[in-house]
Amino acid sequence: MARTYDPVEIEPRWQRVWEQEGLYRASEDPDDPRPRFYALDMFPYPSGDLHMGHAEAFSGGDAVARFAAMRGYNVLHPIGWDAFGLPAENAAIKRGVHPKEWTYANIEQQAASFRRMGMSFDWSRRLNTCDPEYYRWTQWLFVKLFERGLAYRKNAPANWCPKDQTVLANEQVVNGACERCGTPVVRKDLTQWFFKITDYAQRLLDDMDDLVDWPDRVITMQRNWIGRSEGAEVEFEIEETGDRVTVFTTRPDTLWGVTFFVLAVEHPLVPALAEAGGSAP
Repeated sequence: MARTYDPVEIEPRWQRVWEQEGLYRASEDPDDPRPRFYALDMFPYPSGDLHMGHAEAFSGGDAVARFAAMRGYNVLHPIGWDAFGLPAENAAIKRGVHPKEWTYANIEQQAASFRRMGMSFDWSRRLNTCDPEYYRWTQWLFVKLFERGLAYRKNAPANWCPKDQTVLANEQVVNGACERCGTPVVRKDLTQWFFKITDYAQRLLDDMDDLVDWPDRVITMQRNWIGRSEGAEVEFEIEETGDRVTVFTTRPDTLWGVTFFVLAVEHPLVPALAEAGGSAP
């Protein structure tokens, strides 16, 4: 008579065997003849336990890692938690617990859930981005970028949630409101840090020629995101105020026909022009 499959009894037993034998542990032996394969999933936010969205996202990465292992690769498949975020802090404050206690408790809960799912992570390579042993290196990297002139500050508009007291990406604004709390989002001028990735635009574009297995639509999307343009910067003077405005154009040959240019509503010169009642030439 066939045995009934009991996942509660069978799966934890074999998962313990896999962990004891180091089945998914990447070899550190420099003489290991197998080619190396690095399988990196995005790190989940520890704002609660895992949900079906995590199962969908991480099962794909797990399949890639397992496929590489079955093809004879020495696979490094680490896991970590993106644990340095304001949403987790706000959730902890709402529950009246310390953010550190809340965050680490969720990390352990998610780790237990990942184990129950049988993910092929190398558990000897796990990290939390909120650990000083980790973020000391992100701080070191930022300092190096700053020293090279690749990190700089400037004033720029941002999506601001008055309730969460945080900046939101465009994707986090749904119908004009914060996707987390539903509070109407406002545009706010803030002094922010930026990375000068434009210095590497051409190198990024050149290296995309090596992505021969990528779909054309993804390549096009990436090229458009990099957005490198060739042109010239032209300086105009506003007659009413004497202010000079630098405008970039990809068609300097058409400048003879220019009759006006438009300032974005958040441009710092807009209030002064509005008071003067003037317009750009």
